[in-house]
Amino acid sequence: MFNWPDEPFDQMDSTLAVQQYIQQLVRQDPSNIDLILALPAACGVQDEGVWKYEHLRQFCLQLNDLAVHLQRECHANICVQMTATEQWIFLCAAHKTPKECPAIDYTRHTLDGAAGLLNSNKYFPSRISIKEQSVAKLGSVCRRVYRIFSHAYYHHKRIFDDFEKQTSLCRRFTVYVLRYGLMSRDNLIVPIISDDEMEALEPERDSSEQISETIGSVA
Repeated sequence: MFNWPDEPFDQMDSTLAVQQYIQQLVRQDPSNIDLILALPAACGVQDEGVWKYEHLRQFCLQLNDLAVHLQRECHANICVQMTATEQWIFLCAAHKTPKECPAIDYTRHTLDGAAGLLNSNKYFPSRISIKEQSVAKLGSVCRRVYRIFSHAYYHHKRIFDDFEKQTSLCRRFTVYVLRYGLMSRDNLIVPIISDDEMEALEPERDSSEQISETIGSVA
């Protein structure tokens, strides 16, 4: 994955150039979130959809590493539900009818489902151009994979803290979804950035576009 030779983005001549560039920046300094998330000047506005898409692919790729760490203590007979705080119980959408799953199974199912969608030839047949209706599906993936962060934070804090110290992944993900309007701040329950930072990052959106989820059992 991270074995690309470093080079400027405008010199990358590949259909995987955006992925290569993102992974190059992550490898150089995972804590430099503003740089990692900044759309390169060589990218046109029309490429923003590809930029969002490739970042989400990278998040899912790295979340698999977190899932491996969680397996050390997140066992099905201990974490019998996918929960965060006592108010949040998440239903697994991998089943014909969404239902409760042990947290580690929910994590695997969610990452498998995200990989299936992001690699779908129907919705994402190209890595250099993405239709707006396909970009619209990214928010749903974000909301589901974010629950892995929230479960880890509230139930496996030591693992979360160690992983976050090395990768800054949850902080980067939080900035990403706020900057691109992919999640509402009301659903970002891991206190990884301040309220002031959230307010500054969240774009202005029409009320009809606001994403809402009801506290309780949600799929």
